[in-house]
Amino acid sequence: MLLALTAAGVTVLIDATAGRLPALAYWGRALPGLDAEQAQALVATGEPVAGSNDPEVRPRVAVLPGHDAGWTGRPGLRGSFAGVGWSPAFTVAAVTVDGAPAPAFHAGGPGRVEVRAVDDAGRLELRLVLELLPAGLLRARAALRNRAAEGYALDDLVLAFPVPAEADELLDFTGRHNQERVPVRSPFPAGTHLRENRKGRTGADSAYLLHAGTAGFGFAAGRIWAVHTAWSGNHTHYAEQVHTGERLLGGGELLLPGEVRLATGETYEGPWVYAAYGDGLDEVARRFHRHLRARRPPVSPRRPVTLNVWEAVYFDHDLDRLTGLAERAAAAGVERYVLDDGWFGSRRDDTSGLGDWVVSAQVWPAGLHPLVDRVAQLGMQFGLWFEPEMVSPDSDVARAHPDWIMAARAEWPVEARTQQVLNLGLPEAYEHVRTQILAVLAEYDIGYLKWDHNRDLIEAGTRPDGGRPGVHAQTLAFYRLLDEIRAAHPGLEIESCSSGGARVDLAVLERTDRVWVSDNIDAHDRQRIMRWTTQLVPPEYLGSHIASGRSHVTGRRHDLAFRAGTAVFGHLGIEWDLTGATPAETAELREWVAFFRRERELLLGGDLVRMDGYDDRVLVHGVVAPDRSRALFAMAITDSIVPDPVPRLRLRGLDPAARYRVGPVVVGAEPAGLIAPRWWGADRSGAVVTGAALELAGVACPRMYPDQVQLYRADREPAGPR
Repeated sequence: MLLALTAAGVTVLIDATAGRLPALAYWGRALPGLDAEQAQALVATGEPVAGSNDPEVRPRVAVLPGHDAGWTGRPGLRGSFAGVGWSPAFTVAAVTVDGAPAPAFHAGGPGRVEVRAVDDAGRLELRLVLELLPAGLLRARAALRNRAAEGYALDDLVLAFPVPAEADELLDFTGRHNQERVPVRSPFPAGTHLRENRKGRTGADSAYLLHAGTAGFGFAAGRIWAVHTAWSGNHTHYAEQVHTGERLLGGGELLLPGEVRLATGETYEGPWVYAAYGDGLDEVARRFHRHLRARRPPVSPRRPVTLNVWEAVYFDHDLDRLTGLAERAAAAGVERYVLDDGWFGSRRDDTSGLGDWVVSAQVWPAGLHPLVDRVAQLGMQFGLWFEPEMVSPDSDVARAHPDWIMAARAEWPVEARTQQVLNLGLPEAYEHVRTQILAVLAEYDIGYLKWDHNRDLIEAGTRPDGGRPGVHAQTLAFYRLLDEIRAAHPGLEIESCSSGGARVDLAVLERTDRVWVSDNIDAHDRQRIMRWTTQLVPPEYLGSHIASGRSHVTGRRHDLAFRAGTAVFGHLGIEWDLTGATPAETAELREWVAFFRRERELLLGGDLVRMDGYDDRVLVHGVVAPDRSRALFAMAITDSIVPDPVPRLRLRGLDPAARYRVGPVVVGAEPAGLIAPRWWGADRSGAVVTGAALELAGVACPRMYPDQVQLYRADREPAGPR
């Protein structure tokens, strides 16, 4: 069978002929008029000539590559029956398209192809699913079932997607706490570029997305292929080039030794591995954004402005102080109030109490009701912080159930942040957490959970099972817990926070409504962190807060205009002790909140644009309405040495033939050191310029001090005679 699927400008041609596992004969820009004859010709003409020391027939690289086809690169499946059956040869038994038996040739739009195969010994059954989504994303996953009488030890299961030889440059990410998603470029190497994550969570240093593209690809141009492993536990991304020239991108779950052992009839299902093709990084990003925006239930761009109290009060939970903060927040236009760490058990600092999810009678003798009721009276929604997977050694639950703590031996693992990990793979521990969270949600009117996860899973074993690895089971239990809580409270929103942005992936985004991008909300650093987090995540999911005047993480001081002008391009919040704000700061903050509330459907629902052509001192980005009628852009100067001459502002994504009134957005105080160009006009009304001229020529920019941002609007002029 040859199966051609096309959606959103992407074509995937799946070769499932001759009973072989499916291979991608083509994956890239849409191929018009691809009929059966052309599909057969594409497969036939794509077969390479064998080299002087190669097998007579070049290896055919399936989505699950195998040694049986002559492939000497990384196999898709590794495992054995006590050392034998380690190189299975699968034969396809059935192929369906959207649930119906597949014809010899199929051409259609987005669709789901399912392949069922059995190995040559009849002991393993494989199910492969390939799905082209309406956004043009391709995703695949595999499930392996043991049909034999003896157990099968599964060591690895990864899927692979071919890329052409012109994809000779890689881009993925690294990072650390407070500096997430740092881009790294490198040539596509001979051999393997391998990124393994063994932290038990996605990780601040995760590969995030692994791209391969034509040399020098940027936001606007260059053919790019990318993969993302949608899994919140240990995982793998890799790029491989073998000596015969084939190039692959791949990914899957990383399994610890002995973690998955399949008894007779048992099945392991791997995570979805997503693959995106695009002309330029922005197109790749927008495919993921459109996929997430089609999620049900959707995340609305009309998101409430949020105040989180952490950097305002830390563990000082005084009702009068917190009530005063709520009153200041409501007066500024805030719509959601989130009480952070310190409300439960013995949690007066970060050394105790995790795992005891009961409101502290010491701090809250009347419960949380006085604060929750006052927040509701002020017209705001109430949110609450939890860290359900973590446990303090100094806690009631750890003292009562030390065997619930994940460990590979009798001794507990090394501590991190005075925490250990609660083994949610144990039914009793899972029920403890679930019951306590649901009890709090039942007692109080809570619309939002900030779900934290503040340490890596080190030696994460299940002690009742001799210390056998438990990361796989822990990850599935986390998903199940989210699903059950949301089913019990359908209107509840949940934020994925993990030492900031250490758990950001598509699997967690299927179940949560927001990610905390980083614990670092210094606007200077957030300009870059936000810029690259949007490569996967649309703006409406990005927790983006206006910080205090002096950053709690870096100690840098920034003007409110820079902090706010950076934060409004995500889901806006405030992380600042407003009781200490001056009257001028309060008035300016109110203006920024009002601006966000007016413009949030565009800011959080528009198409992402990031501009190439500037050095690291200048960052230009924005959002364009889907109908290209309006846009909001920002130009940030982030270095102490201002470029001279100041670069021209170029804007992409507008209708080239349309005329736009372009001008500065003035909210509160103008950027410090501003010297405006003449075209702004004394009234800041701007000028009328075509979309083509804005992209190709640009307009003059002001001078301003470093760590300043200037926002611009572009509104399409009505068509008509001139």
